[in-house]
Amino acid sequence: MKVCTDACLFGARVSQKIRNQKSEIRNLLDIGTGTGLLALMYAQRNPDAIIDAVEIDEAAAKQAKENFDASPWEARLNVYHDPIQQFNASAKYDLIISNPPFFENDLKSKNAKRNVALHSSDLSLEELSDAVVKHLQEEGIFAILLPYHRTEEFIDLAMKRSLHLSKKILVKQTPSRNYFRSMAWFTKKIIQVEESEIIIQNEDGKYSNEFIELLGDYYLYL
Repeated sequence: MKVCTDACLFGARVSQKIRNQKSEIRNLLDIGTGTGLLALMYAQRNPDAIIDAVEIDEAAAKQAKENFDASPWEARLNVYHDPIQQFNASAKYDLIISNPPFFENDLKSKNAKRNVALHSSDLSLEELSDAVVKHLQEEGIFAILLPYHRTEEFIDLAMKRSLHLSKKILVKQTPSRNYFRSMAWFTKKIIQVEESEIIIQNEDGKYSNEFIELLGDYYLYL
């Protein structure tokens, strides 16, 4: 499973937002962790949080465990090879993050593992929302990375489960291209919604200043 630029951007932005608003995050749940990218990024910038990562694919869960064990934060990182629909935690979480399999109803590839990673046949957005409601504490925050064309759909189904949009960031590859991803934050309480955008590259192909600022602590070369 490749490490994608948009996932790195999401991980960096979630970590930045939590640090900026000085929220006390004691525990975090990463739903569909894959190779553990988001969990590792959060652990790097937030030295106190205990992080549980859930992954349905056995090979990916194994690789996430290897990555966690090789990191300086292994004592705070736990991986569970379970479908989130069957996962049971001892306590509810202050923060839940997810980069879910979101290409529902799009053409699938011949690679079964890639299908699980990229499509929502094993985890629908409805099931994901239900899991968030179950595992998120009342004052908690849920953050998700979505394809742009499914953003409003997810906001609507989340609202039906009393998960209310608090922040939305739309992502462009360059200034002249259309939005292709969105990052959305939800809480169980209704608050004023913040909206903004992030552009990954300038028209000359170089990373934007905002991207460099966000990813500077994670990328070796920018």
